[in-house]
Amino acid sequence: EPKISCSHSPCVSLQVNDSSPKTVLSQLCELLAARPLQGLVYEEERPPRTAWGPLAPMLEFVSAQTGLPIVAVGGGAGLGRMPQESGSIFLQFSSSTALQLEVIFEVLEEYDWTAFSVVSTRHHGYQDFLSVVEGLTDGSFIGWEKKSVVILNVTDDPGGARTRRLLKENEAQVRLLYCSQEEAELVFRAAWAAGQAGASHMWFAVGPALSGLGMESLPRALFAVRPQGWRDEPRRRIARGVSVLTHGAVAMRKEYGTTGGPNFVTNCMTDANQTQRLRGRMRYFSNITLGGRDYSFNMDGYLANPFLDVISWTPGRGWEDVGWWENGVLRLRYPAWSRYGPFLKPPDDAQHLRVVTLEERPFVIVELADPASGTCIRDSVPCRSAIHEGVAPMKQCCKGFCIDILKRLAKIVGFTYDLYLVTNGKHGKKIDGVWNGMIGEVVYKRADMAIGSLTINEERSEVVDFSVPFVETGISVMVSRSNGTVSPSAFLEPYSPAVWVMMFVMCLTVVAVTVFIFEFFSPVGYNRSLQTSKKAGGSTFTIGKSVWLLWAIVFNNSVPVENPRGTTSKIMVLIWAFFAVIFLASYTANLAAFMIQEEYIDTVSGLSDKKFQHPEEQYPPLKFGTVPNGSTEKNIRSNYPDMHQYMGKYNQRGVEDAILNLKTGSLDAFIYDAAVLNYMARKDEGCKVMTIGSGKVFATTGYGIALHKNSRWKRPLDLALLQLVGDDEIEMLERLWLSGICHNDKIEVMSSKLDIDNMAGVFYMLLVAMGLSLLVFAWEHLVYWKLRHCMATSSGKLDFLLAISRVSPVSLYFCGNCVSFVVILCLFMVILCLFMIIEYMFVVILCLFMIILCLLMIIQRILVVILCIFIVILCVFMDSLRHDLKHICDRNTCLQNEDAVSRSET
Repeated sequence: EPKISCSHSPCVSLQVNDSSPKTVLSQLCELLAARPLQGLVYEEERPPRTAWGPLAPMLEFVSAQTGLPIVAVGGGAGLGRMPQESGSIFLQFSSSTALQLEVIFEVLEEYDWTAFSVVSTRHHGYQDFLSVVEGLTDGSFIGWEKKSVVILNVTDDPGGARTRRLLKENEAQVRLLYCSQEEAELVFRAAWAAGQAGASHMWFAVGPALSGLGMESLPRALFAVRPQGWRDEPRRRIARGVSVLTHGAVAMRKEYGTTGGPNFVTNCMTDANQTQRLRGRMRYFSNITLGGRDYSFNMDGYLANPFLDVISWTPGRGWEDVGWWENGVLRLRYPAWSRYGPFLKPPDDAQHLRVVTLEERPFVIVELADPASGTCIRDSVPCRSAIHEGVAPMKQCCKGFCIDILKRLAKIVGFTYDLYLVTNGKHGKKIDGVWNGMIGEVVYKRADMAIGSLTINEERSEVVDFSVPFVETGISVMVSRSNGTVSPSAFLEPYSPAVWVMMFVMCLTVVAVTVFIFEFFSPVGYNRSLQTSKKAGGSTFTIGKSVWLLWAIVFNNSVPVENPRGTTSKIMVLIWAFFAVIFLASYTANLAAFMIQEEYIDTVSGLSDKKFQHPEEQYPPLKFGTVPNGSTEKNIRSNYPDMHQYMGKYNQRGVEDAILNLKTGSLDAFIYDAAVLNYMARKDEGCKVMTIGSGKVFATTGYGIALHKNSRWKRPLDLALLQLVGDDEIEMLERLWLSGICHNDKIEVMSSKLDIDNMAGVFYMLLVAMGLSLLVFAWEHLVYWKLRHCMATSSGKLDFLLAISRVSPVSLYFCGNCVSFVVILCLFMVILCLFMIIEYMFVVILCLFMIILCLLMIIQRILVVILCIFIVILCVFMDSLRHDLKHICDRNTCLQNEDAVSRSET
């Protein structure tokens, strides 16, 4: 019976116990006729019976007829509603069916539960429910798989036999349920009877308020979406509804004043067209804040910014909040699923697997969850740092090549999984008889499956079963690309050190001496005259001038030279010119090839190559390493113990560290898994690293999925992998994850200007030559300054420097030129030695030659000093003789004999 009570004068309360919607509507119309109202708050603890139909559409009709604002604060009033009727102000705290489904599908996407079925009764609005599901799944790139759509009619199935049969035929583990609360109790009872309500079957209820059902009838894995405050007492919800009406009335009063405003009709039977209406009356309820929360409504009568709770039923603990949805963002309390228990221990489920993996790009890429939503972005699945009891798991998101394969295998084979990361970050190695890494997780049955960049080898195959390989791999070697800059000695590389020594030490010197000898002794040449030519004021010809002539011919320099006059020496110069043309043309042709910016890539024939087996024999020794505790190190340790011992000091912590050391020059080569190295080389920024031999692979093997010995999952997984290979799914994933912009077998050739680095050697040689020339210049001035002071006399009547320059074929002029030439030649040899330092044999020869030249210079300098002393003594003697002659002879006799004395001096 209806009871009307009011604790305050402006409030009227109408309570109806188990009345039909028709009865409620009649009582409401009587209430409106008895007292004028400014609004109505509607709350239902338990929906009406299925046969009666929902009450919300009827209340919305009343609002449209009378213009009375109605606020529904119950949990399921929004179900089965058609779009807002014109003129109606029907406001709801609950969410629409479409919004509930949107949140549920976000939860399914978060946990990669893409396969599901739809279970629905013929409850009011079920066709709209099916349409929304169809709209959310069709055309989505998530890859939703709707297993089936089951339409139940529980009212015509008193015993529930048909309902149990239909539920049992449904293979999907995730079910979306749409029904009334009364029907939900019957569906869940049939699900328990069919074995479909255990922990391995997840139910997502859309719509009914389940709080009134018996606790024993609810499935073990049940989820629902409810508006915030669904646990509040009805009085609190009604108080919020009254506050919303109050805010709307206050906003309306501010606009129309105290005297004006709408007068709502009190007769439910009044024609709607005659009802006084206000255009845009929803705007009075569009800016409401209660207790810091936004309670503004949109034009459809729903909250504009709803705050929804994702709740889960756990036996023994009841309903729990496991997630929140606000402003289009889903946040989950992770981990929270009731079926995992307090420590995420999966139940004994025949179709549920524990999968362990290891981060290694691009096969498994681990990222943090989205900080805004706390969920994993698309194409990634949740993965935990641990799932063992006593260890607090940390939520992360995994994606990559192997994760995409796992998702496809789960869909084909039909299993669910919990994915977690191995704690020690290793693939698997046996240490002191104990396996670690992913292999250890499978061996000791902490995981049912291991997937990732897990190489199949003999030792691992003894303790676990591997699936067919899904990626071909092996061992490869990564090196750093050269930067294309030639070395400073590149201009000397067209010829070997032996050719340079033969050219400028042997040939040039020998030919210069030969030309000088021919010219010196030639009857038509200079006729053994070094002081003056046959004609007065003519030129002279020395060894220095001979060398200068040959040097100018070699480099085609237009410089003043003394040409020989003898026929034999001319023929010799012509032959030298022909030789110089060949020499210079060959040098120019080879220089262009050596100055091209080519990338030098060292090649090896395999792990048995001498570069790896005897690295100390190279200069400098080759520095190479790998990542320990993997199949690559196992292979090297078993087959090449000496190599393994040497590379231990160059082992790397990971692939990223190895690539960094390759780029900095701390490491020359990195030996590791071929599939990983090929990917890292293709994705490297700037393409600075590459695998040798265009990705050449040694010790070919493959990646496989590790399972327990004699696992029942091996054959289904093998068949599924072969199906993926046959359907080109694996190839498509390889193009997606394993491709890149850098290619080993493609080197782009382009023309570019030579920079300072390419021509550094020539500039270095020029700078060194300028510095040494300054030293020679200073030395030359020092020598001639000493000689000038040594040769000076008090009389000043005879220029002894001129005399010394004409002493003999071994005159000091000749000596000075030879010494200067020898010094310059020695300096050139020093420069040549600096550029050819790596050639030990030639360096030793050149050093010996330098020592001999230095000794000759010292001996020559001593001889020059002795000769200078002798000339000084002779000059003193001749001066004394002249003085004596002046005293002995008279003036006339001296004048007559002056010519004779001059000849005697000469």
